[in-house]
Formats: sequence, structure tokens, C-alpha cells
Amino acid sequence: MVKLIHTLADHGDDVNCCAFSSSLLATCSLDKTIRLYSLSDFTELAHSPLKFHTYAVHCCCFSPSGHILASCSTDGTTVLWNTQNGQTLAVMVQPSGSPVRVCRFSPDSTCLVSGAADGTVILWNAQSYKLHRCGSVEDGSLVACAFSPDGNLFVTGSSCGDLTVWDDKMRCLHSEKAHDLGMTCCDFSSQPVSDGEQGLQCFRLASCGQDCQTKIWVVSFSHILGFKLKYKSALSGHSAPVLTCAFSHNGQMLVSGSVDKSVIVYDINTENILHTLTQHTRYVTTCAFAPNILLLATGSMDKTVNIWQFDPETLGQARSTEGQLKQFTEDWSEDDVSAWLCAQDLKDLVGVFKMNNIDGRELLNLTKESLADDLKIDGYSYEKEAMENWISKKKRTSPMTNLVLSSAVLTPNRTLKMAINRWLETHQK
Repeated sequence: MVKLIHTLADHGDDVNCCAFSSSLLATCSLDKTIRLYSLSDFTELAHSPLKFHTYAVHCCCFSPSGHILASCSTDGTTVLWNTQNGQTLAVMVQPSGSPVRVCRFSPDSTCLVSGAADGTVILWNAQSYKLHRCGSVEDGSLVACAFSPDGNLFVTGSSCGDLTVWDDKMRCLHSEKAHDLGMTCCDFSSQPVSDGEQGLQCFRLASCGQDCQTKIWVVSFSHILGFKLKYKSALSGHSAPVLTCAFSHNGQMLVSGSVDKSVIVYDINTENILHTLTQHTRYVTTCAFAPNILLLATGSMDKTVNIWQFDPETLGQARSTEGQLKQFTEDWSEDDVSAWLCAQDLKDLVGVFKMNNIDGRELLNLTKESLADDLKIDGYSYEKEAMENWISKKKRTSPMTNLVLSSAVLTPNRTLKMAINRWLETHQK
């Protein structure tokens, strides 16, 4: 079951985008403002609305920690905001001055991508606010962007329908026509899937467009085995162009919104329609799932944002209220993972999991081969690029211990990375 629990009607024009952090909901609009709401009772924060942009705000997104909000606008800027006090941290101007249509943080908060109407895509350093790398697509405006959960690549979508894949050094890995009449949105599932190939990390990608379809792809990338993009299926529940799509944070549901004014929720495994929501009176332009609780936000050209609550039975995962904040495995701490291992009679693995900083997100990213091999690593942390160079030179031994590595698949030390990024967020400016 899903029910409408709240409607926000504070914007004076079309709602273009909405985004969740663990405690806040952000919305942005053609009315040039961004609004922030508390998830505890959906009241607007004292320092909201956020005002800086001189034209329509097209997109907003939170950093993974939720401490920073990014917004981008027709005025050619991408602005970073402190979510705790509403102050501007940085104003990053698209070099071409073109309207910025989409922005996204990398999963480790180190980078921010902004895509513009002239097809330029900029990779910004999210700590120094400096331009890091830039590129462009051949045709159309950039209107969609999403990072893979491991941060190794990101995809962009254009108004001409092209889906382009970039690696973390902003090298174009692939480009193809995904939607004949133009692409409108894309999103990665946080849940890895297996394609049976050792060492290849795979994720579902959803894209939608003016062709009235939502398409499912499987994306895999390894610095050793390379990149693959495989088309899987098309969902055709809408009768008009699909403007937005988003995965739930446990990867079990996919939601889409359309010019037909409806919102459709799919079971991603069976691709069956679970719910069709028809509360909006004009085009549905944006949708987003909350990260820790079963909430969905949908925004529309009717100037409203609807908040929907799901019964846990929708996912087949009935949980107690007090456990709801940790209902998804990706939110487990290292201690939660240790408790799970003990419950599975795997106490002997607790030490090696803790040594490798395996939290819930890392646990989900481990493949069957990783569980068997990758945890037999040397316990040291290295710079990613240095270790990739080491492995690319056909070296299969630990740089520290000189022992033979059982696998060449790199496992990120997410705990160290998050600690560094949180320190930077706290101490910059």
C-alpha cells in the first residue's frame, strides 16, 4: 500500500526537481527558489527559501553527507549551499555561460558534475570549487546525469536522446542513442547485480525519454576488464513522454513520472506495476525516494510536491518502527555487518571485515568472488591511481608485504574516504 501523507504547495511556479538527504527534502522551481523541509514534520526550515539564482532553478541535489546542497539554473551557475544555515558556499559559473540543466555529486563527495544546454559537461572539485575537467557531447542539451554507486563512472543524457558514459577521469567510454525523441532523466540502482563474470561490478541503470519509455540497462566497469553497457528491457506503462525516473535506495522499486500526469511504481525484479498514482493535475516533472525511510516525493508543473508513504509490505520487508532508519542494508555500520556475520555463524570473518572497513554499502558491493577472494588483502590503504598503475604493470603482489594478491579487484576504504570528506566539509571556509 502507498498513501499520500502530505502536499507542499509553497512554490509559485512549476516544480522542477526534488531531492532527499537523511533528514531533509529539497525542492526547486521555475520561481527561482530552492526550499528546504524537515522530514520529521515537513515544516519549512527557518532559512528557507534559498535565494540567489536570477532565473529558473532546474536541478538540486545533496552531497552524500547531506551537509551541502547544490542547485543549478538558467543563469549559468551552480551554487553550493550550507544546508544547516542556508549560506552560499560557492558559486561556480559554467565556462560557456550556458544555462545549467543538471548537477550531481559523486558518491564520495569529491566531485560535482554540471551539465549545460550547450552540451558542455564540467567536473568540479567539490572541495576547492575549482574546475577539474571538462567535456562536451556532440548534439543537444545535457538534461540528465547520474553517478554509478562505486563512483567509477557517470552517465549523461541529452535532449537528442544520446546516453554517454564517462569514467572518473572524464574520458568518454561510450555513447549511443538511447531514446529516439530525446532523453529526460537517468538513475543508477545502488544494488549491484551479477552477470557471471569475475571481477566485473554491475549496476542497473534506468533512463527515460520523450519516446514514452523507461529503459533498463546493465552497466559494468572494471579498470582491468573494461566497460560494458547492455540494454535489458523497456517499461511502457505511460501513455506520454516520461520526464523523470528514480530507484528506491534498496534497488527494489523504480518510479517514473510523465506528461500523462501519472506516477508509476514498478517492482524492478518482475517489472510489474505496483502502483499508479494520479494525484497531480499537470505534468509530473520529478520524483525521488528518501534514503532511510519508505517515502517518495513527486513534483509537478501544478506547483506542488506530494509526499507518499509506503507500507513496508510493499517491499516484502516488514520491519519495526524503531528499525526503520536501518531498513536497508546499505545503511548498516561496520558493527551492524559484524552482528549480521555472527548471526550467519560467520564469526571468523568479523576481524577481516573490520580490518577492511566493510560497512553495509561495501557489503552490497561485494560479489561472490569478492567474498571468497578480495578480503584476503594486505590491510593497507593506497591511493587508487597508484594501485591501478601498480596492477597495470602486471604486478600481482602487495606493495607493502610483497605477498601475492589473490585478486586484482580494488575495494575502496570508504570509512577513510568519508572521514576525510567530512573533515573537509566541516573545515572549509
